[in-house]
Amino acid sequence: INLTTIMSNNTNTETSENETGMEKKVETYEVTFPVVCPGHSRPVVDVRYSPVTEDGTFLISACHDKLPMVRWADNGDWIGTLEGHKGAVWSACLNHDATRAATGSADFSAKLWNSISGKEIHTFDHKHIVKSVEFSKDGTQLLTGGLDKTLRIFDLGNPDQTPISLDAKDKIRRSSWLNSENQIVICACEDGFIRKWDIRSQEIISELKAFEKSGVKDLEISAHFQKLICCGGNVVKIYNSDTFELCNEIEVKNDIEAASLHPSGKRFIAGGADLWVHEYDLVDNGNEIACHKGHHGPIFCMRYDPEGKTYASGSEDGTIRLWSATP
Repeated sequence: INLTTIMSNNTNTETSENETGMEKKVETYEVTFPVVCPGHSRPVVDVRYSPVTEDGTFLISACHDKLPMVRWADNGDWIGTLEGHKGAVWSACLNHDATRAATGSADFSAKLWNSISGKEIHTFDHKHIVKSVEFSKDGTQLLTGGLDKTLRIFDLGNPDQTPISLDAKDKIRRSSWLNSENQIVICACEDGFIRKWDIRSQEIISELKAFEKSGVKDLEISAHFQKLICCGGNVVKIYNSDTFELCNEIEVKNDIEAASLHPSGKRFIAGGADLWVHEYDLVDNGNEIACHKGHHGPIFCMRYDPEGKTYASGSEDGTIRLWSATP
């Protein structure tokens, strides 16, 4: 990716020799956490990291100001804004090499973008608000879901082709791919159910009533597709993503909107109505090990970076904050 890093003020210059034996200067910088990332003017409702690429790791955010933004994940510096939606953006993600972005919006559309140039590539029309977008692991397909209770799978090699449509039975909050072969998809709905489909048969292969008294607020699949974390009300649950066997159930003090599982599977983060970000240790029976205050409004989204060293949170206050994860 032909991008130039915006260096922070806290820089140092080191000298090393290149292949020709000549000296070259290399600028390094330190990041002090938490990092506050301004730029949005309305609530931030989704933050997502790219995988680690040869150019680094990137962060994309969805916001009700209609303007998703791409940033450097290590220091939060702004790279670019994707302009084109006419309604609040509810979901945003990057593909495996961060060259493409996808967004879902209240303007009844999902969009595919060139994340390097910021240009729109294609618009996928929907019948209602799009709440969730996610690329397949190989980047060839796009999964969308929203308030029309339908999962759609678009072939990005032929974007004008009619997508595969699956009846989700209720309004969709989150959706995701469940294996690297692009065969299984999953969604979390406002009726409290999590449902799993086999795309080949286009039928539900299992469903789980995760929450009786609330809808599923957030759902995330672990990096190796082995576990899923979800939350509703003041409860976080972690399941085996294949069998739907319950692995952990943790009740927290306040209602939460977002939760994310550490890549190691040993910790998770959660945030919501109390404005704090919380870290919990699954090895120690889900006990809280850290909490941080900084946001001035409820927290709507949280995700760990791919290496688990930091995590991002987005809030009603219009900011994204980057935090150092507990080692």
